[in-house]
Amino acid sequence: MAQAHTSIELPVSADQVWQLIGGFGALPDWLSYIPDSELSEGGRIRSLRNPAGSAIIERLMAFDEADRSYTYAILEAPFPVVDYRSTLRVRENGPNAAKVEWFGRFTPNGATDEEVSRLFQGIYEDGLSELAKRFSVVVA
Repeated sequence: MAQAHTSIELPVSADQVWQLIGGFGALPDWLSYIPDSELSEGGRIRSLRNPAGSAIIERLMAFDEADRSYTYAILEAPFPVVDYRSTLRVRENGPNAAKVEWFGRFTPNGATDEEVSRLFQGIYEDGLSELAKRFSVVVA
């Protein structure tokens, strides 16, 4: 099983960050790679399309408003993995500061552990860099 993990610190409150990213259908609000998100099954399934038009369908596995986190699984996507499960979480990191973590575990399918770890590491890092721009934070 392969994995990827990244985090970023932001100079805004965890509640403020969660308000932007905490909805399961909110990816288009902060991640330009995902222009559309359609929820179904009472908000438990999100259907996404990437800029190339490829479908990405994900199922919400756990949602914790108090912990400011949700976990989801990929049901269908153009990625060489199976058994994908990922968590997006926002933590308090001092007064008016937040730490956002995005991490996942998955089984390669037609690729190596290293290749898929690098793929998702890049997706997570690019996503959190975009999130930082929403709060006017420059990531080095």
